[in-house]
Amino acid sequence: MSNDREPTVLYEVRDRKAYLTLNRPDRLNAIDFHMPGELAATVKRANTDPRVHVIVLQGAGRAFCSGYDLKISAEDGQGTQADKAWDPIKDFAAMKEFTDDYFSLWRSLKPTIAKVHGFAVAGGSDIALSCDLVVMADDAKIGYMPARVWGCPTTAMWVYRLGAERAKRMLLTGDTIDGRTAAGWGLVLESVPPDGLDTRVEELADRIAGVPVNQLAMQKLMINQAYDNMGLHGTQILATLFDGITRHSPEGRWFQEFAAAHGFHEAVKWRDSGRWIPEGGGPIPTPEDLQSP
Repeated sequence: MSNDREPTVLYEVRDRKAYLTLNRPDRLNAIDFHMPGELAATVKRANTDPRVHVIVLQGAGRAFCSGYDLKISAEDGQGTQADKAWDPIKDFAAMKEFTDDYFSLWRSLKPTIAKVHGFAVAGGSDIALSCDLVVMADDAKIGYMPARVWGCPTTAMWVYRLGAERAKRMLLTGDTIDGRTAAGWGLVLESVPPDGLDTRVEELADRIAGVPVNQLAMQKLMINQAYDNMGLHGTQILATLFDGITRHSPEGRWFQEFAAAHGFHEAVKWRDSGRWIPEGGGPIPTPEDLQSP
């Protein structure tokens, strides 16, 4: 890690608990090209730290994680092979590495708890849903808005946590839901008032921290194996390939060109408004189009 920038994930240990903190608060902890690898490295550190029985993942500042930093990827074209033939395997390898980094939370032998406030959206929902347990603030939002255009959730955890129909409800619309709804649907463990989030996560983590590490590992491995038996790994391969295709389809290229022309904020505003995304791409909206309802 270079010495001229802050780490994107902080590490602290207290009372048998490792606290991993996503650390780009000025960007609502949006995922840059350093964060996935640094997250996996801190999970590995916690797993080899004899002081640690349970891992708590949280976000600094006003949100857990607002997804990939599309100001980099969409406005500058770094998320696409825009000026040359698209190599789907090169794209897959890069995104699979990110997915595996997030899934270090799921594969961790020590239990992981996501503490979600503000937002856990787009790629941020991939990170949160890779944890064993998720506790949300009632007013926090979770969703995968790029399902409308330019994305597919590579961890595929929506279907494994929600079942087919509600996963389709979320991914066919790109809507977000609040913590209360997420808990009611069984997407997350529970939802609590915002001022009680820290206390509730500490209670849960302390309860787990009293269990021997070997017992915790055996319970996790047994439960995770059931998901592997249901095809989790194969589903993630398909989702990761599809994610690359969404960014290089005619509609995906249209979205990137829109962001390059008018900025990420305007592109996302159009995407999330429910306005039609033109089939086959089509012309980039004009400034006058942006003002019309």
